Amino acid sequence: MAKISPLMLAPPLIFGAFAVMAGIGMFRDDPDALPSARQGQPSPPVVLTEFPGKTAFTDETLRDGEVKLVNYWASWCAPCRVEHPNLEALSKEGIPVYGINYKDKLDNAEAFLNELGDPYEGIGRDEKGRMALDWGVYGVPETYVVDGDGKIILRFAGPVTQRVIESTIRPALEEAKSD
Repeated sequence: MAKISPLMLAPPLIFGAFAVMAGIGMFRDDPDALPSARQGQPSPPVVLTEFPGKTAFTDETLRDGEVKLVNYWASWCAPCRVEHPNLEALSKEGIPVYGINYKDKLDNAEAFLNELGDPYEGIGRDEKGRMALDWGVYGVPETYVVDGDGKIILRFAGPVTQRVIESTIRPALEEAKSD
């Protein structure tokens, strides 16, 4: 009888592991949602570079008793352009929106805001992306709902569209107000 090499078992074992992982992923509650280790926890420290000519924000700002949005964005990010009018509308409604310019050139970021408007009550720059790592950012745009105590209620990865506002952001804002 011929001997079977242990290497012959590797492909079926690898395929089996892949099938199990795919099955788990397909039957999650929301397979499109990205998990957030920060949801329900205090927001990480605010460590930003100044955005010249704009109002900065700090840790104390995130814990001032007001529910707010924190938005990571960049001028080179096409979906950031898509969501920008919606952030402006939320800001005009009186919802404080704080912006974190992510790994961007200052000139480009300034041109972006000059062209599209500035919905941010406070803004800073995360030039190297270090603060974004602490927040668990995968990429821009990402928006967080933060309650008045600085606790992250929601992390939303992707552009804030009208549908997202109604189905995801507003319910999280209401939850944050009721805490």
